[in-house]
Amino acid sequence: MTEFAALHRTGEPLLLPCAWDHASAHLLAGQGFEAIGTTSLGVAAAAGMPDAAAATREETLRLALVLGSGPFLLSVDAEGGFSDDPGEVAELARRLWTLGAVGINLEDGSGSADLHAEKIAAVKAAVPGLFVNARTDTCWLGDGDDSTETARRLDLYQQAGADGVFVPGLSEPRAISALVRQLAVPLNVLYTPGGPGVAHLTDLGVRRISLGSLLYRHALGAAVTAAVRVRDGRPPEGTAPPYEAIRALATP
Repeated sequence: MTEFAALHRTGEPLLLPCAWDHASAHLLAGQGFEAIGTTSLGVAAAAGMPDAAAATREETLRLALVLGSGPFLLSVDAEGGFSDDPGEVAELARRLWTLGAVGINLEDGSGSADLHAEKIAAVKAAVPGLFVNARTDTCWLGDGDDSTETARRLDLYQQAGADGVFVPGLSEPRAISALVRQLAVPLNVLYTPGGPGVAHLTDLGVRRISLGSLLYRHALGAAVTAAVRVRDGRPPEGTAPPYEAIRALATP
């Protein structure tokens, strides 16, 4: 078992904050987070490109190059692999592994479950040590009431070799608990402010809790709020890392 895989099976669940650049990743690592993910929304929005549209392959690779040598374990959000060709997705995974990533998040979106399973199998065959977190979007795309379809897809993905499975939008405690009992691999859910907290999710058996784009959206919100307050003659609220601390991140 790799160090990253062990974080999903031993001790407390893995709480995975998601970064979008060098500074955000290193500041999070400085707070003691052993593993850092990336957020495809943050990567896409920062580049002025659409999210979940297979448009940010090169941006994702560039970010992995920047973060792959950092003092943390890196898991990369690769949308659906930026291709419908399992061989191309496997090649992307191989490049991410070479750049220092230890995990990859692959989502099925509105696509075929069978094709997604082929992508997972191709990635595991090409890079056995890479932790594949297979995401299904059934809850987000209106199929969340059909627990049978969610379970069917997740079973297909774990049979294809997924090391963990991810169901964003799943927040009902009984549904989470039931799914945990059906799975042979760790379950990942997306933290939502209105849903169960970390302690409750731990009790339900969740082994990975992702923050997704939450931090990126909060950072943008804080920046806009600060600018408006200054414009209105009021000091910004909250705290910001000192200039020297941010400058030090760019110092070789």
